[in-house]
Amino acid sequence: QVQLVESGGGLVQPGGSLRLSCVGSGLTFNRYDLSWVRQVPGKEPEWVADILTDGISTDYTPSAKGRFTISRDNAKNTLYLQMNGLKFEDTARYLCTIGARMTWPKYSYSRGQGTQVTVSS
Repeated sequence: QVQLVESGGGLVQPGGSLRLSCVGSGLTFNRYDLSWVRQVPGKEPEWVADILTDGISTDYTPSAKGRFTISRDNAKNTLYLQMNGLKFEDTARYLCTIGARMTWPKYSYSRGQGTQVTVSS
C-alpha cells in the first residue's frame, strides 16, 4: 500500500520560508517521478513542481519558478519542497503525489493528507 506523508507546513509571514517534506512507504521510491500539488478549499488541486527519477530534471509552475526548489533523497524515501519568498497566494494545503506535470492526476490514490501552509501578516 502506497503511503505518502507530508510535513513541514505552518504559519509564515510574507517573504518567509518553509521546507516541506514527504516520506514515502509501500513503493520503490526511486522508480517514480514525483510532484507537489496544492489545494485550497473549493478548488481543484494545482500542480506546483515535479522531479523526475533522475533526481535532476525538475519543472515548476510559473508562479513558483525562482522561489521554490524541489528535491529528493531516494536513500531516505523523501521528497522536499523548499519555499522561499512566500506570498499570500501560496496559502494552501500542499500534497505530494506520484507523477509528473502531465501524469499526476492519474495517481490520486497516492496523495497524502497534505500539510497546511498559511502565509499571513
